[in-house]
Amino acid sequence: GTAMLVSSGDSGYGTNYPAASRYVIAVGGTKLNLTATGAYSSETAWSDGGSGCSSYETKPTWQKDTGCKKRTIADIAADADPTSGAAVYDSVTYDGKTGWYKVGGTSLASPLVAGIFATGAKLPLKTLAGSFLYGLSSSHFHDITKGNNGSCSPTYLCKAAKGYDGPTGLGSPLGIF
Repeated sequence: GTAMLVSSGDSGYGTNYPAASRYVIAVGGTKLNLTATGAYSSETAWSDGGSGCSSYETKPTWQKDTGCKKRTIADIAADADPTSGAAVYDSVTYDGKTGWYKVGGTSLASPLVAGIFATGAKLPLKTLAGSFLYGLSSSHFHDITKGNNGSCSPTYLCKAAKGYDGPTGLGSPLGIF
């Protein structure tokens, strides 16, 4: 009953561990687009977000995609693009920066989703598990249908599409915005 959320990686199409583990929820990345007033507009698959088809891990019973016989990555997604990422403040120089700056990566997306799950937001996730997540209706997610993170076959593993796809999984959870 304990959710283990793991970043899918920042190298585009290709599997990473532990995101490939069937015991975790793999969080992919999006690029968040806001209106001039800061309201949600849309999202696209982030070009560096990880996705793929595991060569080793057994497909969990709750994953129903048919183009990958093993564990498919990702399950869900959130903002990961550093240009649309989160603003952080650091008084100590990090990566040549100090003060306010934006950060990104699926290492941002995973804690964003974890925070939504922890607060309950619009998703009733008291006992989150992959089977529960995949049992939610599409009304719980922003379906990401544009963008890609590389070239692959079948294309849904690296290109956003209606419904489930590799880079953004089921989509981004409602309640982030």
